[in-house]
Amino acid sequence: MQQHIDRPTMADGTELAVATIGAGRPIVYVGGWLSHLALSWELPEERAYLESLAEGGRLVRYDRAGCGLSGPASRPPSMECELEQLDVVVGSLGPEPFDLVGVSMGAPVAVAWAAARPSTVRRLVLYGGWATGAEVSSPAVQAHVLGLIDAHWGLASDVLTDIFAPDAPSASRERFAAYQRASSDAATARALLAMGYRIDVADLLPRVAAPTLVIHRRQDRAAPLAQGEALARGIPDSRLVVLEGRSHLPYEGDSASVVAQVRRFLGLRASRRAARVLTPRQVEVAALVSEGLTNRQVAARLGIDERSAEGHVERILLRLGFRSRAQIAAWFSTRAKG
Repeated sequence: MQQHIDRPTMADGTELAVATIGAGRPIVYVGGWLSHLALSWELPEERAYLESLAEGGRLVRYDRAGCGLSGPASRPPSMECELEQLDVVVGSLGPEPFDLVGVSMGAPVAVAWAAARPSTVRRLVLYGGWATGAEVSSPAVQAHVLGLIDAHWGLASDVLTDIFAPDAPSASRERFAAYQRASSDAATARALLAMGYRIDVADLLPRVAAPTLVIHRRQDRAAPLAQGEALARGIPDSRLVVLEGRSHLPYEGDSASVVAQVRRFLGLRASRRAARVLTPRQVEVAALVSEGLTNRQVAARLGIDERSAEGHVERILLRLGFRSRAQIAAWFSTRAKG
């Protein structure tokens, strides 16, 4: 797939960067805290995830003002400004209702939009989100993170990577930390995160009329499961799906399960691309295969039986479309080098 970038302008003159991937019914994607449309397309894990979501549809995503390819923000972040940006993004989609996906800080923004303009939203998906930002973490932790961004954006991006993607391979973590720094300067990053902590859409939840799917990982280290439960509890026509894992980023960990849930809810066929994404355990096995270990040695290293190890290798070959262990080793080596 290729992405096409447009640059619509807000009423105050701020230029937004909007990326479209695929063709078909629109799926508007409100991303998390920071983004960079070009760099995210270059991250192997995120691109695979985005392509899997877009298969059979038209995925529309954007950089917030002050982030990525968008122009600098002309005013401090606020929910009002968030909704104005989303209004510009969806302005060219036509009169038909669209599917709306809100991820992380994008989830409460999507809730606010769906509550204010119910006729525009066909179905709503909320991943890793929250109803009350003040309850995402303790006041002391919030103050510490914001202070760290102020004091040392480089160190802060590393710390936040540990929170957002604790199980990602080291190369992926390094790429994401650099991605955050390239997406925004420290002042914008701090202002946006502070807004995320202030957001409270709890009173808006009963006004959401669209059928809603809430997806949350059980041990999400950035947004507690209790907040996902609060979203599902407050939205009338909603369903909560709890997935195993602790990575906040939807494309890390078992991203195939995230994609499968979203596509099924939106009425799309199972993604062929998502089938090529390995589970965390399969990545572990691939790493050991790249070291030249036999199935017996892989089993001993992971504390599983040899037949299970053999099954993991067979599924890796099937998912990646490979025929040999050498191909697995070469794939993992390329992935690790980034």
